[in-house]
Amino acid sequence: MTGGARAWLRAHSELGVSALLLLLGVLVLTDALTLDVDVAARGPVGPATVPLVVGCGLLAVAVLLAADVLHGGRGEAEGGEDVDLDAPADWRTVLLLAGSFLGFAVLIGPLGFPVSGALLFWAAAYVLGSRHPARDPLIAAVLSLLTYGVFDRLLGVPLPGGPLMGVL
Repeated sequence: MTGGARAWLRAHSELGVSALLLLLGVLVLTDALTLDVDVAARGPVGPATVPLVVGCGLLAVAVLLAADVLHGGRGEAEGGEDVDLDAPADWRTVLLLAGSFLGFAVLIGPLGFPVSGALLFWAAAYVLGSRHPARDPLIAAVLSLLTYGVFDRLLGVPLPGGPLMGVL
């Protein structure tokens, strides 16, 4: 790739976002149009209506963004508010959070959502800087039980209860 082509791509990097939106729009529309729906049983608005609207919206935004970029439009650089944009990334925090999520994924089966969710919430608070040894685990447990109750009981989304299944 020549230096001129590389400079043009760097100046028009938003076209990558446009291409991603276009790809997502095509994927959503393809999936919506291949839904197996009984026309007589679905009524006036079927299950493909929302995906069709979202897919068309994604395509429209992709085309409008590409046209804007090709006509000289540029996204405004992030102001950063109270963030130092010159500071390096904190990879330790990112990796510890990723490890917390992986631990949650491994532990949700044997321990259930309430226990593994509490461990995830506590670990995330600790990694992000909270240092209250009495308060943090208590808040994590309450938050996990509340989340479990809302999803499992109120919304009907079954979550594994683990060893607490008989208690909850």
